Amino acid sequence: MQPPLLEVEGLRVKFRTDSGGVAAVNDVSFTLKAGETVGIVGESGSGKSQILMAIMGLLARNGEASGSVKLRGEPILGLPDRALDRLRGQVMSMIFQDPMTSLNPYLRVSTQLTEVLVQHRRMGKAEALAQATAMLDRVAIPEAAKRIRLYPHEFSGGMRQRVMISMALLCQPALLFADEPTTALDVTVQAQILDLLRELTRTMGTTVVLVTHDLGVVASICDRVIVLYGGRIMESGPVDEIFASPKHPYTQGLLASMPRLDERTHGPLTTIPGQPSSLARDVEGCPFVPRCPIGIDICRDRRPALQSLPPRSLACHRVAL
Repeated sequence: MQPPLLEVEGLRVKFRTDSGGVAAVNDVSFTLKAGETVGIVGESGSGKSQILMAIMGLLARNGEASGSVKLRGEPILGLPDRALDRLRGQVMSMIFQDPMTSLNPYLRVSTQLTEVLVQHRRMGKAEALAQATAMLDRVAIPEAAKRIRLYPHEFSGGMRQRVMISMALLCQPALLFADEPTTALDVTVQAQILDLLRELTRTMGTTVVLVTHDLGVVASICDRVIVLYGGRIMESGPVDEIFASPKHPYTQGLLASMPRLDERTHGPLTTIPGQPSSLARDVEGCPFVPRCPIGIDICRDRRPALQSLPPRSLACHRVAL
């Protein structure tokens, strides 16, 4: 059996603030196999992006990660920047949420793309430029040989996101993190970007972790899904199984709040009452209990363990696997 590409065990992320500590990620564990696409979903502030930042070693200065993260069996959490720099871009790479703020506005796209290959692959500038142009062609940038010499502001939002994808894939990393890669794009461009990711990962064999709040995106591209709330995993498993039969009340609430065209079959659009719990204080029980329609005393007093009955995992006192 092929060993996991990535093993995350008991990951915690805390931030120091003027008003005290904030626990953004609490005891998160999962594994990734080579070639699969996994979605991490949840409301804003649930800790999705901070999981990726912790793994990549890109937390803010007031952030601290603990637990265990192994890439191909080797521990990487807490490695010095110099050691992480040898992995970032070459073995694991990331597509950030906003390409306009991720790309340097003062440098031509050609400079930013070729830098990746010169740094990690020790290519000459001419060879790096040819490789970068070929990758822009691959991500469907029209007239790539001309456009590669433009500045980021001369591209549309969808084109800039394609540039970010090409930059992330230039060194053919084994692991690709995509943090809300289709946010703020219109639905046509969003579909093009998802098709592009699906095709590139299929042909290049890259493992993808997709962070999003859009369950429709997860349904269209992911093999597995991890549902996060209050920095904790509520439910995880194969996309088809979770979407067809969600067990956790939070997963059910997320799916019920998705806009649908077939209201007669699925009923009217609903919302999850209340507000997400504050991460500034640790709760004794289930973090979702203040908003849960089936919560009882044990849910408030004792935190449910993440039960595993493959292929699904679930953290709920009221629902047994």
